[in-house]
Amino acid sequence: MSTEHDTTRGMVERWGLQESASFDRHTIHNIQRAAATGIYDIRGFGAKRHLPHFDDLLFLGASMSRYPLEGYREKCATDVVLGDRFASKPLHLDIPITIAGMSFGALSANAKEALGRGASAAGTSTTTGDGGMTDEERGQSRTLVYQYLPSRYGMNPDHLRMADAIEIVLGQGAKPGGGGMLMGQKISDRIAEMRTLPKGVDQRSACRHPDWTGPDDLAIKIEELREITDWEKPIYIKIGASRTYYDVKLAVKSGADVIVLDGMQGGTAATQEVFIEHVGIPTLAAIPQAVQALQEMDMHRKVQLIVSGGIRNGADVAKAMALGADAVSIGTAAMIALGCNHPRWESQYHEI
Repeated sequence: MSTEHDTTRGMVERWGLQESASFDRHTIHNIQRAAATGIYDIRGFGAKRHLPHFDDLLFLGASMSRYPLEGYREKCATDVVLGDRFASKPLHLDIPITIAGMSFGALSANAKEALGRGASAAGTSTTTGDGGMTDEERGQSRTLVYQYLPSRYGMNPDHLRMADAIEIVLGQGAKPGGGGMLMGQKISDRIAEMRTLPKGVDQRSACRHPDWTGPDDLAIKIEELREITDWEKPIYIKIGASRTYYDVKLAVKSGADVIVLDGMQGGTAATQEVFIEHVGIPTLAAIPQAVQALQEMDMHRKVQLIVSGGIRNGADVAKAMALGADAVSIGTAAMIALGCNHPRWESQYHEI
């Protein structure tokens, strides 16, 4: 990068020496950056602002009135069955922790292969994401969920049949109601070919499906996907947490086997920072709405609920399930485990 660019960037980072409650240093920097460059900030990961999260909940341990279990005496299973409402071949996973959908493009083929291997070793599933199914991911994933997205990038009916479940994506927690951005530097020859896109050009994903506009159309689409896959594959519906109570009821009415609820702490490959920080509701607030909707329809545990968005460790998993989830899905945590955001890549992050 040029010395002139480095100097300008250094000046922008030093601007904003005075601040107030409304115009703190970060806000001032963003305004000055937009004024200097003429573009809004596009970034990945999830919300940086402090939101209600699982750390705000505590478990009540056992003592006298609730006697503790001995792990080597009493049975404590971790397996879960997903998608047994209508599908003839529901998923039976060893653990209730799945790998969330992350696109081939945002992630490399090596990363997708590694996630497939890790998920298979742990006895759980991984998910394709935008951009289609890669041979590496399908080859290494014992159980693979195929995402059916608004963009239709890389969509292949044969891959629908090769998958173990299908996840219809209506929204993401980081950007409910908004499309994403795949930066041009990520679009290699292979990705361009899979997505039928020009190489090296920024591409924005659609925010809604092109061939239907509402729950009645969704029911028809679910029926179509069931017929394509001989009614074998569970059909997931993924929603970004916003109008959760109503969205869950409509998804169940449309015929979903599984609901995937993604809170606003969920990560994204790239979208506007203002969207990431100010649209949606936190995962913790969304779960009770989803559970209430399922209970009122007498569908809680009959239609399984997978929660994603900011799940970091075993405590988060246990709390989500205590609130009524059947399983959780991790994305950002899995990427970090692979080495994403590691200090050894600091110089490369500064070049982006």
